[in-house]
Amino acid sequence: MVLPTQVSARNILVLAPHTDDAELGCGAFIAKQIESGANVVVAAFSVAEQSLPGDFAKDTLAHEFHASMDVLEIPHDNRIIYRFPVRQFPTHRQELLEVLVGMKRDMKPDLVLVPSSSDIHQDHQVICSESQRAFKEQSLYGYELPWNQLSTNSRIFAPLDRKYMERKWEALQQYRSQLHLNRSYFTREMVFGLAKIRGVQIGEEYAEAFEPLRVRI
Repeated sequence: MVLPTQVSARNILVLAPHTDDAELGCGAFIAKQIESGANVVVAAFSVAEQSLPGDFAKDTLAHEFHASMDVLEIPHDNRIIYRFPVRQFPTHRQELLEVLVGMKRDMKPDLVLVPSSSDIHQDHQVICSESQRAFKEQSLYGYELPWNQLSTNSRIFAPLDRKYMERKWEALQQYRSQLHLNRSYFTREMVFGLAKIRGVQIGEEYAEAFEPLRVRI
């Protein structure tokens, strides 16, 4: 399925287990929807304090998240940060579910974006599975983070102009703590390369792809 230029969902909720997951998985799609006038809320569930290099302050990722959201033009009121401990989401499953149910009640989203069901990171798995319980009446798409996936079920493609990819990369560059780690997936080559492959699959320059967990038409 190739998404039309204008997505019908006007109220979009993006769930990021950790700061930077939303940008990595669907940052260009977010930028495109913001430009089209959609109301986009991004919620990050952990600032991963325990995973930061020793010379970075504990609140570094929270500040970097806000800098990234500034680039994507997400209003301050549409940014949410929770402080669940990284890699321990399975032990907080019920609490996370209750948070998600509250979001559904308060925000009434049309479309919810979460990590793919094939993502093997334990925190990502919990957000994906509990979202399927919490958002039973909403369209639910799983974004790709291929370094955490042994397979892909992506069947929905969002065509993207280069300007949205450039904005995605600019947003990711705000995460200086993550660039410092020199991870292979946190590079311009990887970000643009994956989007180029997804674009080739649908005859477009670039695209981001999603797993259809639940599609309401």
